[in-house]
This record gives sequence, structure tokens and C-alpha cells, in this order.
Amino acid sequence: MLRLPNSPKGKLSGFSFLKLRFLSLFSLMCLGLQAQNSTIPKPEDVIGFEVGSDFHLATYEQSIEYFKKLDAASDLVEMRETGKTSEGRTWYYVLISSKENLAKIKHYKEISQKLAHPKGLSKEEAKKLAEEGKAIVDLSGGLHASEVAGAQHIITLAHQIISEADTKKFKPILDDVILVLWPSLNPDGQDIIANWYMSNVGTPYETARTPWLYQKYVGHDNNRDAYMLNMLESRVVGRTWREWEPNVIHVHHQSSPFPTRIWLPPFAEPIAPQTPPIVARETNMIGMAMAQELESEGLPGAVHMGKGFDAWYPGYIDYLPAMQNIPSFWTETALYRYATPYFYTIRDFPESRRDLRVESLYNSPWKGGWWRLSDAMQYMQTASIAVLDYSAKYKETLLFNKYQAAITTIEKYKNEAPYAYIIPQKQRDPVRPVELLKRLAFNGIEIAQLDQPMAYSGVTYPKGTWVIPMDQEFAEMARQVLDVQVYPDLRESPDGPLEQPYDAAGWTLPFQMEVNVVTGMVPLSDDFRAALKPVEGTPLETTDDETEDLNKNDFAPGVGFDTDATAAGIKPLPGTLKGGGSTLWLDPAENNIFRVLAEATKSAGMSVVYDAKTKKYGVQGASTAKKQQWVRDYAINGVQGSGSNSAKVKTRIGVYRPWTASMDMGWTRWLLDNFGFDYASLRDTDFKSGNLKDRFDVIVFGSEWPGSIENGIEPGSAPAEYTGGLGELGSRNLNNFVEEGGTLISLNRSSDYTIKALHLPVTNVVDKVSRAKFFTGGSIVQVNTNPSHPVMAGMMDKANVFVYNSPVFATTDGFEGEVLAKYQEQGSPLMSGYLVGESFLNGKAAALDVKHGKGHVLLFGFQPQWRGQPMGTYRTLFNALLYGNDMPNMKREVLESWESVSASHEASETGNK
Repeated sequence: MLRLPNSPKGKLSGFSFLKLRFLSLFSLMCLGLQAQNSTIPKPEDVIGFEVGSDFHLATYEQSIEYFKKLDAASDLVEMRETGKTSEGRTWYYVLISSKENLAKIKHYKEISQKLAHPKGLSKEEAKKLAEEGKAIVDLSGGLHASEVAGAQHIITLAHQIISEADTKKFKPILDDVILVLWPSLNPDGQDIIANWYMSNVGTPYETARTPWLYQKYVGHDNNRDAYMLNMLESRVVGRTWREWEPNVIHVHHQSSPFPTRIWLPPFAEPIAPQTPPIVARETNMIGMAMAQELESEGLPGAVHMGKGFDAWYPGYIDYLPAMQNIPSFWTETALYRYATPYFYTIRDFPESRRDLRVESLYNSPWKGGWWRLSDAMQYMQTASIAVLDYSAKYKETLLFNKYQAAITTIEKYKNEAPYAYIIPQKQRDPVRPVELLKRLAFNGIEIAQLDQPMAYSGVTYPKGTWVIPMDQEFAEMARQVLDVQVYPDLRESPDGPLEQPYDAAGWTLPFQMEVNVVTGMVPLSDDFRAALKPVEGTPLETTDDETEDLNKNDFAPGVGFDTDATAAGIKPLPGTLKGGGSTLWLDPAENNIFRVLAEATKSAGMSVVYDAKTKKYGVQGASTAKKQQWVRDYAINGVQGSGSNSAKVKTRIGVYRPWTASMDMGWTRWLLDNFGFDYASLRDTDFKSGNLKDRFDVIVFGSEWPGSIENGIEPGSAPAEYTGGLGELGSRNLNNFVEEGGTLISLNRSSDYTIKALHLPVTNVVDKVSRAKFFTGGSIVQVNTNPSHPVMAGMMDKANVFVYNSPVFATTDGFEGEVLAKYQEQGSPLMSGYLVGESFLNGKAAALDVKHGKGHVLLFGFQPQWRGQPMGTYRTLFNALLYGNDMPNMKREVLESWESVSASHEASETGNK
């Protein structure tokens, strides 16, 4: 009880009494607040150490344990389960807002949906909704799990907001913002990294990199999958964002250009051309607001733009939403290694930064000193709070601008091309357009079908043809992935080096996926529009259990994309089963036939053959019921017929998995797993032990740098069992494997290692060429394919392939084998992206089959499985995996024009700047 003091005369004046009464009430309020705050758990009391302290990292499980305690202690917090991860962890996000807002959360979500999808909503109605609604802000860290401060700061950020909820700083935020906070955007990775680091603290390997990926398949590439949605995690996040339609998305990273301390938007040049202007402007303003707050808090070293972090590639999970009218961005805070501190001196700085010169976008240069995990967290937390503060102050503007961006996009494509994209159902592979459209639908694109035949621009399209009308709110996202990319030539001078793209330069999905997409360049007639019916199916219940494939005609496992009603309604033309006979003949132009082949090769009583004349695979021994099931499940087109003197197909596959944690090999394993191929993982010790041919018929190397394969992780920098590469012994045994009759597949960059290690009569003609003279970035180019070789079975004569730091081959004296794919003799093969130095490609090979002893080496100068996107070239990898034992020795016609590619054609170094 609070006692009032006695006055000198035993009485209080009226004013004094009121003053003391006020002070008493204030004291009671403070005590109440202290009591309330005392119930808010501190992270260190739950996790067992101070989050952010040197040499400590919290795991995902520890983080979730803390958030559960926070949820139980505060009515400002609500935890929600949103799905599962690839390794089966339960995935949560946390809602933080005022008690009143959380009580009306469904209402505010409905407002967000109306403003995001505003057809039929007037400007006046939108303004009222913007005034009534709350800013939904999505904040996360830990996407790239080795960038550890992101997920750690989420814990301390939540504690600060809740423990200071009634302060002048945070009360307006809680009143006007609904925070969607992800404890981690990569739970599996957080545990992988934290457990690895904590097991090595105090040892010589304290700061060693993990010798495995921090996601089941793709590691760092989990930020490159936003429009393809191949990863389960990408689909979980995308589904959650379509549920909330946030007003801001901020993802924390750690890779600030040294010695700056934090990189913030605006982005470097160039940005995606389809970014809605109002969204780009808002992103820039938020970036400047973060910088201002950092300066106010005395945290120097913030920088913007520069030459690194451009926003050209829309596959970033933290930038694709910009094309969905959401200010979406990432920040990059400085990192040393994990939770180990480091002291920097000016001598550590690059020469250009040692003068500590003040720049227009780097106003307060960092001067060096200690850099700890806690420092990185402080910068992140300040930036996060700045985003929340901005969102509270400009809540109505954020909400209304979302409406404005949507309406502007709708009106734009009512008046200018492209007016629509038209996708026929009948394609070389009838499932391929389904794969494309399901991904677009899952990302919020509206798709319709013709309910009767209709003419458009001189062509009559049949009933069932898919149409994407562009007068819709997310049209910019559709255009960004369906159009051809023309990467700008950015140089400081005409003869200067190219400003290299931060990521891919071109990714046009119709080219990569081999889908015929017609761009509508004239307005749709009223009759044509009247014939369009929105695609809608019965959505499947949300589940992230991938053990049972609920829709087999697309190859996404489990429920896949079909939690979305539009995606669930996108179905391929039914498969067909024609003819009579015991052998089921399948055309490798259709990707799903390889799922059948993978199943058949594992099934007792079944066998697989290949016919060199028809260039088709045959399955023998399958019952009629089984064939019908395959046709129904996979929408494939089979012909039953008699057998022939075809080559038997059955190979034992080995996949090289280096300890350098290869993302390209991760994508390869993902592809093989999703298509049902059996394979064994090979480590360096497998190559050193020899006897490879006794165990395998085919071995595949992903796209690896030659030094990585040969030398691996440097001895002394990691535990001994993970260091070293194949070395001389492994290379010699690999050579023996091929000479004894094995098939080696070298994808992209690993071809350079293979050429050298096996002394192949092949040269990479661009190996020593400077980037100023030859550069492709990540781009799509066209090649001519060998019509008779089994590895190219099912490919079009002129095919699009994805190149990324790719070799270009010429054969030399002593070459035996065949050219699998080659570039045209003259002109540019570029289809999408950027190319400098086309003459280095002209007449050269993009892929080779090199005869080596009794075996074969298949050199790929492109990436047939790049990030799971180029579905039009999957079959070349699948064919290669089956190209062992009998297949290379079958009798077939080899055209003279495909026997070699001469190195004598020298590229001109002029005219190709």
C-alpha cells in the first residue's frame, strides 16, 4: 500500500493533495507496468544465455521455446503454425500487435485483401479502408542461415517490443501495425548452423564453414526460388504472404560490402523493369528512414546503392513481392563469422576506403574496431524498428499506395501491350504448361480458359486454351517472368568492363520450360473476353506432408500448388494409350515419362529399352492396368507395340557430393528425387578407394569449380574428414572408371576439371578470355542439337539452354565421339539476358560425348537443371543418366557433321564489345 506523508501541520493543501494523489496514481501505474514487465520472460532466462553474446548461437528450437513463453505471457503475441520444413520441423510465425488489433485480426486481414485485389473498389472506398486498416509488416531473418544475426535479433526484437509496449516509441507501432514476425525464414538451416558452430567453439575449426548445405537441397539458393516455388519452404512462405498480403516485407541478410556496416535500399542498378514505380519509391523511402534512424542511434557505416546488390533478378524471395505491389527488400549487415568477434584496423580496409572519405550515400564511414554478433544485431534491430516506425507513421499511405499500385497496373494493361498471354493446351509436352501456370497461379496470377473456340489476331484458338488477361493487379509479375530479358550494358566507359549482374541476366520461362506462350499485342475483343471463364478448381487441404503425392501430373510432391483454387483447376489434356502390344513406347519429349522409367527400372518383372530409330523408350513387362494408371496419373501419351532389337536401359547411378556444399548438386539431387531415380551419394573417399566400375555405371558431377573437385576444403580449415578433394588418387580412379566402360557426366564448370584430369582431347575456348571480351552471365542461348544421339532424344532441333559461367568446347587431335549440341556458325545465339563476344561461341560445341577407353564422358557446357527451372532440358540429364551399359554401343547412324568441332575457327576480338 502507498502511504501519503504527513504535512508539517498534519494537513495538506488542496493543490498539494491533488499533486500527491496524481503522483500516487502514477506510482501505482508504474508498479503495475513493472509487474507486467516482470512477467515478460527474458530470452536469457529461457534460452540459457544472453542472445547475441560472443560464442553463442540460439537454435531454432530454443527460439521457438522462447516465443511460446512470450505468447503465454503477453496478450500482444499470437503464435501461428504455418507449415513444415523440408526436414519436417514445425514452422511458425508470430503476430505482434495491440490486444484490440489481434481481437479483430480477421477484419484487418480482409481489408488487406480488398486493397491488394481492388477490382470494383472505388478510390473513396479504398481511402476509407486505408484509414481503418492496419499496416501489415512482415519481418524475418535467417533465410541464409550462415548469416546468423538475423534470426538471433528476431528474439531480442520481440522482447524489446513487448517489454516496452506502453512506451512512446512502441505504443503507436502496436496500435497501427500488425507485425508478422518469422523466428526464422530457414528453421532447418538455423539448427544446422548453430549446432555446427557450437560443436566447434574453442577448437581450431570454430569459424569453419559447414561441409553441407543449410537446407535439404539448395542452401543459399533458397533466396532464388520465388517465382518457381520448387522448394517446399518457398511454397509455405508464398502461401502465407498471399494469406496476409503484407504492406511491407523486410528480410535481413549479412553481407554488407566491406568495410560498410549495413547496406540499405535504394538498390544498385539495374532493377527489374516491371517494378511498379510507386512501390520502388516507397522502398527507397523506407531505406532512407532506416539510415536516418541508424544515424540517430549513433550507428555509423550505412550505405546505399553501390555496384553489388541490384534487383534485376525477380527470383529473390525478398524482391518478387515488389511485382505484387508490396514494398519488399532486403538489407545486408556486416558479418565476421558466426558469433566469433573480430577486431578490424584500417589496414584491413581496401585502399579505396582507408581515407574514410564521406560520400553522398555513405555519410558516416565506419572507422574500424571490434565487430561482434551483438553489434550486427543492434544494427538489425534499429533497422527493424525504423521500418515499424515508418509503417505506423505512414500507415494510411502504405495501405492506399497498395491500392494505387494495383489499380495503376490494371489500367496500364487495358491500354497497352501485352494485353494477354495465350497458352495453348496442346504442346510437345502437355504437362509443361501446367507446371508453368500452376506456379503463376500460386503467386496470385488470375488465369482463364476459353469456353469455346475463338479467333484472336488471325489465329483461332480451341476451347480450353489458357489465357492470362493482363488487366489484373499482379500483371507485372507475370510479365517479368514471361517476357524476354534485355540486360542493360552498364559500363563506366565504352571499353570498360561490364557491371556484372548480381545474379542471372535472363530467365524467360517460356524459353526455359519449352512452352509455347503467345504474347497478345492487340486488345482483346469483347467477344473474346466473354468466352473467358476463370479457372477454378477444388483446393486441397493445406498440408506439408510430402510423403504422398496428391496430384501426380505435376511433379511437386505432396499437395504441391493445389492449396490454391486457381492452381487446382489447371489440368493437362488427358494422356492417351494407343495401339496394341506388350511394349509401352514413350516419347522423351514428355518429362513425365522419366518418372515412369524410374519406376519401371525398380520394379520386379519390368525392364526398359531404347530404340535408336524412333528415339523412344520402351517399358516391357507392365500390366495393362499399370500402363493405364501411368497414363492417367502423369498425363503421358503412350503407344503399345512390339519389342525390337533395342538396347536395354538400366544403370547404377552415383552422384558426387563434395564437402564444399554444392548447391548445383543439391538441385540435381532434388530433381532426381522428385522424378524417382535411385542413386548413391559419393564422397571423396569413395573415389580414393577405387572399384568404382564395380559399383556404378554412371557418375554425375554437378557444376563445380575445378579446384573444388580436385582440392576440396583446405586441410586445417575444417575437421580432417571433410578436407581435401579427389586429389591425384581420386582423379586416377575416376579415369579408370571411364576407361573400364563407365559413363561420366560433367555439368557446366566441372567440365574443366574433367578435361584436365582425364587428359581429354577437348579445349574450353573461353577459359582464359577476359570478361570484357566474353561474358554471358546467367542467360538463355540457342543451340543446335544432334538429332541421332540418345542424350539429345526428345530435344528440338533448335533448343534453348541456360548458361552460367559456362565452358565452350572445341575438339582437338585424337578426339573420338560426337558433338551433342553446338552453336550457330554466325550471329548471336542469345535469346534472353546478356552476351558479350558472340564470335567465341560461333561454330563451337555446347555439349560433347567424348569416347574415352571403353567408356564415355558427357561434357555439358550448360546447366540442364539450373535451380529447377529449365524443364526443357531436364531430359538431356535424364537421358545422360541412362546412357550406360548397352546404350552407348547400340548401332545407329552418326552424321559426319556431328563428329567433331574444330578449334581452328578463331573468334574475332573486334566487333563484339
